[in-house]
Amino acid sequence: MLEIGQQAPAFSGRDQNGQDVRSEDLLAKGPVVLYFYPKDFTPGCTREACMFRDAFEDLQGHGATIVGVSADSGESHKRFAERYQLPFSLLSDPDRKLARDYAIVRPLGLGARRVTFVIGRDGKIRGVFHHEISMSRHVTDVKDLLTRMQGDTSATAAR
Repeated sequence: MLEIGQQAPAFSGRDQNGQDVRSEDLLAKGPVVLYFYPKDFTPGCTREACMFRDAFEDLQGHGATIVGVSADSGESHKRFAERYQLPFSLLSDPDRKLARDYAIVRPLGLGARRVTFVIGRDGKIRGVFHHEISMSRHVTDVKDLLTRMQGDTSATAAR
């Protein structure tokens, strides 16, 4: 798993609405919250997505852009986002290339871990949050870090 202070791998793709999403463009606007989750429509992943949805305005207030990533198809992401009114981009990672780039693929290639990365405007990882069961901690930890980052541009966070 990548660590705080490392350069975040660049990413790009089309989201559930067919919009191009490029990390370079997002980082020009502010920090990026890149969260990896196992599967659309599962109870834990739905809960996590809805928590990010409910915190969306607050996170935007910190200048952050949220991007979710799973191996699900763009069509699945579209249904998932529509059903739960998710206002942020969801990217498909069917071959788990992005998950491998961020070193979060489970042993034996059994999917990606539930991990959230906060990437600073400089492209460096500022926070890594790995909570497989406590989905609410991802949002809480991200909010706390973004608040600290606004006050201190060298802020970091623990896992």
